[in-house]
Amino acid sequence: MNLRSQLVAGFAVVGGGAAILVGVLSFQTAAQRIGAELDRSLSASAAEVAAGATQVLAPRALPRALPRAPHDNDHDEAQPMAAQVLAPDGTVQHLGGRPVGFPVRPADRALATAATGQSFADVTVGPDDYRVLTVALGPGRGALQLGIDVDETRHVLEDLETRTTVVSAAVLAGAALAGWLLARRITRRLERLTRVTEQVSAGGRLDITVPTGGRDEVGRLATSFDAMLSHLADSRADQERLVQDAAHELRTPLTSLRTNASVLKRFEELSPGARRRLLSDVDGETRELTHLVTELVELATHRYDGEAAEPVRLGEIAERAAARTRRRTGRPVLVDADAAVVSGRPKGLERAVSNLLENAVKFDAGDGPVEIRVRAGRVEVLDRGPGIPDEELARVFDRFHRAAAARALPGSGLGLAIVREIALTHGGAVFAGPREGGGATVGFTVGTVLADSDVDRGGD
Repeated sequence: MNLRSQLVAGFAVVGGGAAILVGVLSFQTAAQRIGAELDRSLSASAAEVAAGATQVLAPRALPRALPRAPHDNDHDEAQPMAAQVLAPDGTVQHLGGRPVGFPVRPADRALATAATGQSFADVTVGPDDYRVLTVALGPGRGALQLGIDVDETRHVLEDLETRTTVVSAAVLAGAALAGWLLARRITRRLERLTRVTEQVSAGGRLDITVPTGGRDEVGRLATSFDAMLSHLADSRADQERLVQDAAHELRTPLTSLRTNASVLKRFEELSPGARRRLLSDVDGETRELTHLVTELVELATHRYDGEAAEPVRLGEIAERAAARTRRRTGRPVLVDADAAVVSGRPKGLERAVSNLLENAVKFDAGDGPVEIRVRAGRVEVLDRGPGIPDEELARVFDRFHRAAAARALPGSGLGLAIVREIALTHGGAVFAGPREGGGATVGFTVGTVLADSDVDRGGD
């Protein structure tokens, strides 16, 4: 059974069940109230008859507009009641009303000899059903039996039962129709979404337009699916671009290694100086290739996203990155940092600062210090290199982009791209520009700056 059929069946069951339950309860309540009113009417009439007011038993003229029942026996009367007196010895005397006699039960005989008491009974006399009240008249006086024809009451209840059944059936049909309309509205959009997902899974296409609309769960699902397809399409485009760029960048060191491998076949014919230069070149190309592959893997897999965010001091991150750069390069690195606390991933942020420092040291060929400034979640690395041409500022953070002045320098062209990815994952951004007095200023921001006391709570 598909979803539409399930919804229709569910609506029909719930609506019909509710209608039937309400109908049954309403019918039972009405029957009880009619029965109680009938018993009160009998009690009141019995009290009048016992007091001698027998006019309640007098024949009543039947309106000409109303049909007479077959059992009226051609009498123009509509008297529904009959009364009889049950003597203490068990004899019965008709008192008035319809000329019928009610059967006498042992309980009725007991009331005829009792001082007080009463009882109700349902009896059938001929074609009619009666509700009979037996009331003790007192010591030695017997009992009064007063009955009323309940056929009309039964007709009313049967009519009410029929109406309740019809209404329940109508509610059941209405609920099924409403369920079908609602299910059609819901499943129509789900079917369209299903067809789109089948097209995506069958053909791998991500450029399919997803029909969206509505603020309910189905509309939100369609909107989310459309956004997911857009992200997947962007991710696929990024991967294809990364693969193409990587293939281009790997081709240069691999070509060089292939050339050197060919020269190595004539290694014994080379002079000692040529051998040293060849081995140094092979070692450098191998290191460059290893570094490029490492950064490609890191950029493609987003390893810097793996750790959890926690409150950290950017100044301490900058100090650690500066100390590592001093050890590796021997260059002085000055750190000017405030006590800013941010929510971030320590290893990822340290990698971003280290990449900025490596980039600054590579372009700053002097022996002067490289500076790091940290202010309220903003990290700047300043060098005294040649600077960045204005036409290159918009592209310095692109993957594999290398300015004309940098193509002769070692590097993969991925360091600043990784800085941008790390900044974006922290809700920040990257920036680059000229440094006052010459050189360049390159850095990034972190989106969430915390209160100073959050560091202690984060370390607990």
